[in-house]
Amino acid sequence: MINDSKIKRDIKSADDKVIDKLLSTVKTPKAIFKIWIIVLLIIIGFGCFAYYRQLRFGLIVTSMRDYTSWGIYISNFVFFVAVSLIGSLVSSILKLAKVKWSYPLTRISEIIAVAAIICAAIIIIVDMGRPDRFLNVIFYGRIQSPIIWDVLVIMTYLVISLLLLYLPLLPDIALCRDRLKNVSAWRKKMYKILALNWQNKPGQLRRLKKTSTILEIMVIPVAFAIHTITSWLFATTWRPGWDSTNLGPYFVSGAFMLGAAVIIIAMFFVRRSFSLQDYIGNDHFDKMGKILVLLSLVYLYFNINEYLGPAFKMVGVEGEHITELFSGDYAMMYWLVQIPGLMLPILIMLFKRGRQPFIIMIVSFFILMGAWFKRFLIVIPSLQHPYLPIQDVDESYLHYYPTWEEWAITLASFAGVLLIITILLKLFPIIPIQEYIKHENINSEQARDI
Repeated sequence: MINDSKIKRDIKSADDKVIDKLLSTVKTPKAIFKIWIIVLLIIIGFGCFAYYRQLRFGLIVTSMRDYTSWGIYISNFVFFVAVSLIGSLVSSILKLAKVKWSYPLTRISEIIAVAAIICAAIIIIVDMGRPDRFLNVIFYGRIQSPIIWDVLVIMTYLVISLLLLYLPLLPDIALCRDRLKNVSAWRKKMYKILALNWQNKPGQLRRLKKTSTILEIMVIPVAFAIHTITSWLFATTWRPGWDSTNLGPYFVSGAFMLGAAVIIIAMFFVRRSFSLQDYIGNDHFDKMGKILVLLSLVYLYFNINEYLGPAFKMVGVEGEHITELFSGDYAMMYWLVQIPGLMLPILIMLFKRGRQPFIIMIVSFFILMGAWFKRFLIVIPSLQHPYLPIQDVDESYLHYYPTWEEWAITLASFAGVLLIITILLKLFPIIPIQEYIKHENINSEQARDI
């Protein structure tokens, strides 16, 4: 006869080992992390200097003109908005569907979502020649303007994403408060404040579960809305390549594909940096790879649907735009997006070997690069082929090559995302400890009953 008290002691001992292991990720950072943060701060500092020049001399320091009034800033904005959808994919859709293997990935995806949407909001302000005029959007905005829709949905998504990250963190912050002794005084105080007097009581757990479920449901339509409304900013502007009812699902499907690729890259480096092979296994990469294949196929369908009509007719400015993409100045970038950035990754990941951690990380990196170039192609070539060209313009209006200031600010925005992710990963447990233990204990009980 099995001794129940011995089983409970063994479970508690196993739980303590798991807690100690997962809390070890937030202890004093190693030298490599400090060097990494310094490098990111240097890049951000260089970007701040470039932005200072932009504020002092105006947008003339960029290559944006009356033709190309949106440059890589808006490309970056659309890219970060797309990345942020990973939070709703992993922490909401998979969680609500009770996909148990995805639980170790939820916090990583939520952190990435928060970092991406914060930098998306910042890059929009950077794109404004007068950032103080952002207040005009708030005070004097018109509901008829898609820009107002975008501002409202981004702020809503940011608030929900922050809550979706913070509330499930409460039990783990309480663990940090109670168990981490050899940390600095400011961190102890921070954990105490952020824990909100969490005691792991049944009533607290019940309210937390109910609130989290509501947020997980709410974030899905908001996530779809944020990228759909972003696509409407393009669709309601009269330019070739944008006058399409396909842009909404086209943007959403591409965003989910990019988000899945980003979480795979994050999984690889987080697992290696924090030695979490026991918690993020090869099986996670295999299953995320299958999801990425499905999302890539959906995006490929919308990609074909987007270009087939204009390419078949080749009429007027739409025809010029397609020619520019297929065989003109942007042909190399366009085909790099389509072949190594979309088609080849699908073929590689169809095979199990192609979903091994290192291989799928490389494949996901190509998808990420292709996705950024794709956002560049969505914005720039369309602006350079207006339906009503301006007469007798300067030659510089007809071309767009980002200046060093634009590149510096763009790199700084990427460094900002990575800095936020790095800091959050070092302050809080990467794997949701309480959820992980709960599901492991349920699995153990089920196995014992069998």
